[in-house]
Amino acid sequence: MRVVIAGQGYVGLPLAVRAAEVGHEVVGYDVDILRIGRLAEGESYVEDIPAERLRAAIASGRYKPSADPADCAGYDIAIITVPTPLRDGAPDLSYVEASAELLAEHLRPGATVVLESTTYPGTTEEVVRPILEKSSGLAAGVDFHLGFSPERIDPGNPTWTVVNTPKIVSGVDEESLARVKGFYETVVETTVSVASTREAELAKLIENTFRHVNIALVNEIAMISNDLGIDVWQAIDAASSKPFGFMRFTPGPGVGGHCLPIDPSYLSWRVQRALGQSFRFVELANDINNHMPDYVVRRLIDALNRRQRSVSGSRILLLGLAYKKNTGDARESPAVRVVQLLRQMGAEVRVADPHVVEAVHGASDLTMVEADAEELRAADAVVLLADHDAFDYELIAAESAYVLDTRRRLAAGAAVEVI
Repeated sequence: MRVVIAGQGYVGLPLAVRAAEVGHEVVGYDVDILRIGRLAEGESYVEDIPAERLRAAIASGRYKPSADPADCAGYDIAIITVPTPLRDGAPDLSYVEASAELLAEHLRPGATVVLESTTYPGTTEEVVRPILEKSSGLAAGVDFHLGFSPERIDPGNPTWTVVNTPKIVSGVDEESLARVKGFYETVVETTVSVASTREAELAKLIENTFRHVNIALVNEIAMISNDLGIDVWQAIDAASSKPFGFMRFTPGPGVGGHCLPIDPSYLSWRVQRALGQSFRFVELANDINNHMPDYVVRRLIDALNRRQRSVSGSRILLLGLAYKKNTGDARESPAVRVVQLLRQMGAEVRVADPHVVEAVHGASDLTMVEADAEELRAADAVVLLADHDAFDYELIAAESAYVLDTRRRLAAGAAVEVI
């Protein structure tokens, strides 16, 4: 089967490589020429796809990274895995729309198009379908097949991957569902069919809204617990001993990645636009999680004040620019906001992150360093934002004058505070 996957990021690349490995002829299309060039050289920027695996897929002749729209011609199935950011609080579907326009130029009778990009309920039918039909002159459900299958990629997770994470599949009609399901059954172990694309779109938002709200809950509890002089982590450990009716969530410096800072707001936007109502849980969770970087900086200010130092002029070493451990994914990372706030206050900010290799939006001209003994000793304060396993935590504890640990990787002590 000839497969085109539009978007070769954290979602599209693993799917493209997996599809090639099971025997499909895959074109991994991306408008980022530099990214495509790196892929063509066998250089992976996604931890879930080691360079050796990428090179093997290219060497097989079944995977071709390309920035040439002409290479998208002749597909049997095309999958859209492009970003869906927020712009001024509203969904920006420009990447989805551009991908649909491109795919429509090469759409043939009998072909299948699948949207994987996370979005609000109704996008597949109300946005993608009209573009495909208008530009191609073909009708969805009659001449070609159309569906939605939400991505469930968890970057850096070695346990749950593209292959063994159940895949929700849907279509605009029964035959479209059958075609979408048939393809994904060749690349994943389990598929879960739902009645329509709207249910599938909502399912993805439910998953991420659930996490977003519960993380906000523990973040607010963490702030309150500090003021009350209570160790929130011990309390969470104790609560986690309950074998039913409780799911463990932990506090941190905020939420990041493409999912939690954005996806719940898609649902909130849709509810407001369609029903004229507020989705209060999401709005409250947004307020709490969005201000966690500010809380981290306030805690750092307090700690420096106790040491007779101001933020202005202090040398601050941030450990981790990615939004989560063991990944280079810095999209919407709360660490970026911490960098911005500290710079505004006059701090000399240095960052150590062995996983981040691409430029980070919102944090230009970063001073990237190694988290070695010299850097640790030279810092007036160290802030652990992403608890990568690559960091030497014994060295951090031994050489740092002060550490603010937002991930509870270190034991609290005279020189270590845990949020």
